[in-house]
Amino acid sequence: MRRSRTAKIVATLGPASRAPDMIERLFEAGVDVFRLNFSHGTHAEHAACLSAIRAAEQRYERPIGVLLDLQGPKLRIGEVENDAAELQAGSTLRLDMDPAPGNAGRLGLPHPEIFAALEKGGILMLDDGRIRLEVTACCAEHADTKVLVGGIVRSHKGVNVPGLMLPIDALTDKDRADLAFGLKLGVDWVAQSFVQSAADVKQLRACLDGQARLMVKIEKPTALNNLKEILQECDGVMLARGDLGVELPPQEVPAMQKLVARRCRQVGKPLIVATHMLDSMVQAPTPTRAEVSDVATAVYDGSDAVMLSAETASGDYPLESVQMMDRIIIQVEQDPYYRRFVDAQRPEPEQNTPDAIGNALQRVAQILSAAAIVTYTESGTTSMRAARERPSVPILCITPYAETARAMTLVWGLHPLVKAVATADSDVAEVFAAACATAREEGFAPPDQAVVIAAGLPFAQQGTTNTLHVAWA
Repeated sequence: MRRSRTAKIVATLGPASRAPDMIERLFEAGVDVFRLNFSHGTHAEHAACLSAIRAAEQRYERPIGVLLDLQGPKLRIGEVENDAAELQAGSTLRLDMDPAPGNAGRLGLPHPEIFAALEKGGILMLDDGRIRLEVTACCAEHADTKVLVGGIVRSHKGVNVPGLMLPIDALTDKDRADLAFGLKLGVDWVAQSFVQSAADVKQLRACLDGQARLMVKIEKPTALNNLKEILQECDGVMLARGDLGVELPPQEVPAMQKLVARRCRQVGKPLIVATHMLDSMVQAPTPTRAEVSDVATAVYDGSDAVMLSAETASGDYPLESVQMMDRIIIQVEQDPYYRRFVDAQRPEPEQNTPDAIGNALQRVAQILSAAAIVTYTESGTTSMRAARERPSVPILCITPYAETARAMTLVWGLHPLVKAVATADSDVAEVFAAACATAREEGFAPPDQAVVIAAGLPFAQQGTTNTLHVAWA
């Protein structure tokens, strides 16, 4: 199933979409990667979803990516008397570690790590930022605050502490159990929550042990402050704008989105733009015009993928949400100005052979009006460097490994295909002829059109991309 677009779609599975027939319909509608959100659902439910995905993969004979999203630490207040207390603006509120039910004068906050990091004048936010507190005094056991923005607070609502590096382990015991389970299932990507520094990423990397690609969720301003170092340690980025927008002033989020998009493009690592993209379609069959523009902006920015969360997991219109997102992407990519935006953001290649080959691929394909680019890859690196250049023709990513092909379903412009066509002693001419034949068979190249091929000689050796060849289908 060749997609008629380059940006990819990630869809979250849940009660509205986890049935096997719905998973197939979502794939047919345009989903490239399915997200398993381990903040919700049981292990048995996630295992059933992955089994259905792999069955669809066999039926359609096309790789499908699976992303496991770890919950991460959750900072929450304790119980509230009668499950509700009204905080008045201007009133005082004490936060402490007493497990007794709280009220309008005090609330339990069972997180000593927050008290360890708080400073006078700092800000605390409750319930996704709906309630805002200013710290007037604090110590290791409690904090006195002034209510800046009041409202009704209920038991176990979330807490955000913007601007502070919290001494919290990014991997909880639940995450470790979920990760072990997901790796046993064979997920392709693992998304890490609550990342604050590169050290958090290294911790998960050690746990993965090469069994899956590492996706970092950017949802805290502290991660933005350490973005360069974080990008060096991860394999991809998810920009979780909902959580990020709680701790950042809302007007700063669009600029941060463009910053992250530029940085990911520079290092050639895929970016998912996520959260509230078509949120009104949770309950309505059509999105707002603002939501359509939001998805379009992410595509114009050259993002690798856009993501649906509640829209497909628990919404009333999961299939329609995917169809709408597919139509938006196609419409943007047909805009004559789309190429200008994408080309204007092309980063300078680094002084190494893979970047030189990747940059030359898009230039040669453009000059010759080639039908397609074909990349032979073991790990996916060659294909990702080619995708970084955002060529104007499709990239057929041929790999002998299903794991690599599934991971590459997330990357802009790549059409992964599992096919063992090159061995260490393969004849060069035969391999390039096979590339042309595959491009024809898969519908990428009509006869007598140019195909630009990238490979490494000798074949079947990872990290040896050094060859660019022009052939004719």
